[in-house]
Amino acid sequence: MHSLLSWSLNGALIAVAVFIHYETLYTLASQMPKLARVPPRYRVLLGVFAILVAHAVEIWVFAMGYYASVSLGHGALYGMLTPDLLSDCVYLSWVSYTTIGFGDIVASGDLRFLPGIEALTGFVLVTWSASFLFIEMQKFWPMARAVDHRPEIHDH
Repeated sequence: MHSLLSWSLNGALIAVAVFIHYETLYTLASQMPKLARVPPRYRVLLGVFAILVAHAVEIWVFAMGYYASVSLGHGALYGMLTPDLLSDCVYLSWVSYTTIGFGDIVASGDLRFLPGIEALTGFVLVTWSASFLFIEMQKFWPMARAVDHRPEIHDH
């Protein structure tokens, strides 16, 4: 029964993180063009900071999942722990989401699947952010309009 509950929690955490990310990118895509008085380079910076905040919120969502799982007895954390379980959960979440994976704190029990799932989710959301920002930069940066993107006219 624990496994079913753990996998349900893992799925819910992924869904919440993806939803937050989708809404952030959708809002940015629809609102950035309306900021006509803001120079294009600052619009891109605004996008970067908004996306960084979204990633931080998503990391905290996963951290709450770790905390809930440990509190419900679905696993434990081992390694270089502090007396503060919440800070250990947040730290593990940052390390997992960003795919750093130091290994100084590890999960056990049903909880051991969450760091891998979070790493995959984080990787997908970070690359989605990079793709989004690349497209936005092409729209708003003046040099993007001046470059001829036809490879057949360049001598390589």
